[in-house]
Amino acid sequence: MNTAPIITKVWSFCTTLRDDGVGYGDYLEQLTYLIFLKMADEYSKPPYNRDVGIPAKYNWQSLKDKRGAELEGHYIELLRELGQKTGMLGQIFTKAQNKIQDPAKLFRLIDMVDGTQWAMMGADVKGDIYEGLLEKNAEDTKSGAGQYFTPRALIRAMVECVQPAPNKTISDPACGTGGFFLAAYDFITDPDNYQLDKDQKDFLKHETFHGNEIVANTRRLCLMNMFLHNIGEIDGGVLISPNDALVAPSAQTYDYVLANPPFGKKSSMSFTNEEGEQDTDDLTYNRQDFWATTSNKQLNFVQHIRTMLKTTGSAAVVVPDNVLFEGGAGETIRKGLLKNTDLHTILRLPTGIFYAHGVKANVLFFDNQVASEKPWTKQVWYYDYRTNIHHTLKKKPMRYDDLVDFINCYKPENRHEREATWNAETNPEGRWRCFSYGELIARDKTSLDVFWLKDKSLTDLDNLPEPDELAEEIIENLEAGLNSFREVLAGLNKVA
Repeated sequence: MNTAPIITKVWSFCTTLRDDGVGYGDYLEQLTYLIFLKMADEYSKPPYNRDVGIPAKYNWQSLKDKRGAELEGHYIELLRELGQKTGMLGQIFTKAQNKIQDPAKLFRLIDMVDGTQWAMMGADVKGDIYEGLLEKNAEDTKSGAGQYFTPRALIRAMVECVQPAPNKTISDPACGTGGFFLAAYDFITDPDNYQLDKDQKDFLKHETFHGNEIVANTRRLCLMNMFLHNIGEIDGGVLISPNDALVAPSAQTYDYVLANPPFGKKSSMSFTNEEGEQDTDDLTYNRQDFWATTSNKQLNFVQHIRTMLKTTGSAAVVVPDNVLFEGGAGETIRKGLLKNTDLHTILRLPTGIFYAHGVKANVLFFDNQVASEKPWTKQVWYYDYRTNIHHTLKKKPMRYDDLVDFINCYKPENRHEREATWNAETNPEGRWRCFSYGELIARDKTSLDVFWLKDKSLTDLDNLPEPDELAEEIIENLEAGLNSFREVLAGLNKVA
């Protein structure tokens, strides 16, 4: 089924609402409430006949029967009441508010949602519609929604490398809108990968996925995204916790962790100071199971993810460059990773692929291990997909095909059969090579920030990207620089 017309229809209404100051994110949120209520209504009727816990007073029909101010008042009351329910229902409506002030437009939105039979649609169709909306929302950089959206091409490549198996658990401690869960779900349900039996399908739907997302709106979108993809039940338990994952050790350990933790450097907590003004304080997590105490959020996530894994567990985690070279706690944590896990692969990513501007990131792939005197990491394989690579979000976004060579080099079926493409004599341009544990541990601060390819734009003017790409890159770098200056200024103000 072609989902484009439905996405266009569902999205076109947003343009009308934007004139009233309702942004993409707010529109998507209201749409989530309404699609959920409409599906609950469909499930309560034949052939399903399920009680999903929505009182008759607040069901779909109650919205359809009202107009004008009466509709607006009822909708506000409905959101408030359903937010106090348990299970997925309560989580979808947690802190829900009406952002559509014009009752006539609210009624038109209800009418539009009413015109589609959502429960009858295949999960791939519903999922594609919602993913399409999430992607459009992420592109609206003004809303900041992009920070919760990892490029789907990168997620798919990470999942292809990790190759999650059926009847195993998968977690993401900062799951955003659930991109890693859905890519893993697609991989496991692909008949070319596995032929699932009834028990495996049941485990996949109810027990495979576990996540954390502290931002209520994003968690709501994640739950809905998973539900529309056939993960979880409308009247089932909640798979996504609202708790800060870093505060305490995970209650259970997992077979896989796939994550792109938030890019903010510091963890902070808001409070009211003695003058009655809002202030923030750097948050340091004192965890006995961490190798080092730091307020650097990414370093804490790397440590936390290692503690979340079973001793046989595997992780693939997106981290910014500072995790590879920062001194102090950073050095301690890198040494801990090299010793206690098999950190076998690092993918170096180009700029221009994230909605957060100028971010230089990498993917760390590591396998957890039992305690040992000897370091588990013997060698780290690097794939440099950064040097002389130019991507921009609009003109030249990163595609899955761009990462196929990396996946082939990674050799997911048997990574012990890897062969370097780099050779000092025969192929100095090769992007794939390995460094021994001894070479890395001997580097200053055990820096894992390794490069070997020459940046051609420094020596070869014919190799410069197109002028519009270059301009976009310059803007990204300037914006990234401005963000860094803002962080420095905030720090100075705190000291003052």
